[in-house]
Amino acid sequence: AQSSAPRGKQAGDFMIGASVIGVLPMESGSVDVIGGTPRASDAVTGQLDFTYFFTPNLAINLIAATTQHDIEVRNSALGTVDLGQVWALPPTLTFQYHPLPAERFSPYIGAGLNWTMFYSEGGGRNPVVTGVDVRNAFGFALNIGMDVEVAPNWLVNFDVKKLFLRPDLAVDTTLGRINARADLDPWIVGVGVRYRF
Repeated sequence: AQSSAPRGKQAGDFMIGASVIGVLPMESGSVDVIGGTPRASDAVTGQLDFTYFFTPNLAINLIAATTQHDIEVRNSALGTVDLGQVWALPPTLTFQYHPLPAERFSPYIGAGLNWTMFYSEGGGRNPVVTGVDVRNAFGFALNIGMDVEVAPNWLVNFDVKKLFLRPDLAVDTTLGRINARADLDPWIVGVGVRYRF
């Protein structure tokens, strides 16, 4: 029946989404003086996102979420050094191409920019550590995903982003300041629902 045909994506569509995401950083980077590898823990949180369609095929997407991560340096001259916790706020803007906008199962690919702000460094730390400053950083983002239309204005969304994010860290210790770079390059994997206006 015609009524069961998907509405599809159209120019001027605006969608708001709510998802559950996993933020999965890599374990890589460098640390001066003591050596070792920075590591940030995985995290799960909620996310809001906003999508606007310029044409049925071309859209812009913005995500908003914040996560808390445990951070440490592994395999250093001092062993594993606990750096406590940090919150990350990584708004990411991607331009997306939707090759099949009229289909119920509508995949997309995208690329864009990320700006991650790190705040509220704290928590339990190694006694030798007196302060940690994770510097804000820009990064590039790649994106792939799928929208599934389940009702005229409701869609289920599956989304994967890869951020190329490598912030600098300044770690104050009783032995002096140690500088590091954390090659986080996290995957962001999410599933959620979107409402189309």
